[in-house]
Amino acid sequence: MDFVRVDIWLHSVRLFKARSAANTAVKGGKIKIDGETVKPSHKLRVGQTVTFREPGRERIIEVTGLINKRVGHPIAIKQYKDHSPEPVARHLLAVPRRERGAGRPTKKQRRELDRLRGYTNR
Repeated sequence: MDFVRVDIWLHSVRLFKARSAANTAVKGGKIKIDGETVKPSHKLRVGQTVTFREPGRERIIEVTGLINKRVGHPIAIKQYKDHSPEPVARHLLAVPRRERGAGRPTKKQRRELDRLRGYTNR
């Protein structure tokens, strides 16, 4: 096998739970192959790099094998190398909370909270 469809491969190696979810992600431009957005029918080959975002991290996957049927986890992980950075710890992603009974934040406090959360000024 020289190539396989991107959406089929993503589902086969268990990066997406359903092929329709993989198809939707590719159609939405969320999946990039070697830095370019592609269609679900794009022919994926060994050696190409697949990049996409998951909640809280970016996944960088190098294709080392091609399969077109969903297989078990031990076989699936042999079909790619994961070059993704380590995910950020959940406690670092937590949204800051106000103390109970502190009341509604003032305009200044709200702006400080927005700045802390990384929101830009509107």
